[in-house]
Amino acid sequence: MKIVAENVSVSIGSKSVVDGCSIDASPGETLALVGPSGSGKTTLLNVLGLLQRNDGGAVLLDGVDATSWNDRRRRRFWQQHAAFVFQDYGLIDEETAEYNVAVARLSMWGIRPRERPAIDAALSRVGLEGRGREKVSTLSGGEKQRVGLARAMFRRADVIFADEPTASLDAANRRLVSTYLLGEAARGATVVIATHDDELMSLCDRRLVLTAPAG
Repeated sequence: MKIVAENVSVSIGSKSVVDGCSIDASPGETLALVGPSGSGKTTLLNVLGLLQRNDGGAVLLDGVDATSWNDRRRRRFWQQHAAFVFQDYGLIDEETAEYNVAVARLSMWGIRPRERPAIDAALSRVGLEGRGREKVSTLSGGEKQRVGLARAMFRRADVIFADEPTASLDAANRRLVSTYLLGEAARGATVVIATHDDELMSLCDRRLVLTAPAG
């Protein structure tokens, strides 16, 4: 899915957070949003993922202006096309790893039996083979981040938004997370990453450097 931002602006109260930003990201590509704290990386990522509304400009998804979509159309985009990898993992700690991987496709009775092979395969790809029944609360930070990646892999999302996905991880887990994100781009997903990680940004196809708006 091709994502285009045209002159996007966001303000919180009287403070400008993102000021006239334009980007494009294409299928099979990794785009890094980089810049110092306060430069609006996470805000821009959330606008691109339709998690936050912008005050000016437009966001186009495969050429369709999604800026004014209502909540129903936004939910449909999240359910059918997008996956999010959060710095704080975005997992349900009291549930199992496999539950968190399958959460977008759960039936009223829980995990559908026909989904289990794909869930197991996604967990195996991130080095968590056989650990699907473990509660997320028992996992390390690096393992939790890998569950978040397994969730994106299981969904085979068209676009993946990752917010500081390697923050607070050790070197080994940073490399693993980077490898998995690049692998999803190689599969054909559009991957947009907000990051401070110099090594991760160096691996991305392109980068957009943001600066804190004046005032």
